[in-house]
Amino acid sequence: MITIEKAIKEINSDISFIVRYDDNNDFEVEFLNGTEPISKEDILAKQSELQSAEDAEIQANDNLKARAKAKLIAGEPLTAEEADTIVL
Repeated sequence: MITIEKAIKEINSDISFIVRYDDNNDFEVEFLNGTEPISKEDILAKQSELQSAEDAEIQANDNLKARAKAKLIAGEPLTAEEADTIVL
């Protein structure tokens, strides 16, 4: 799960801020030390972008593991990348 904090840092790695959450998991950001504020919409868009990329990476890894398993069951040789997915 990509956090609001991570999304903000991806937009500006030098930013100083505090995130406060309410009971509904909504958030407000206090930008510190004269830092240029980032809009909530931009933060949420970056969070969504990062989450999509993370989800795609997880899915690609799951697919690679499934191919490796199928090849092992069939007695076929694995690629180095497929072999790296095996936990011994």
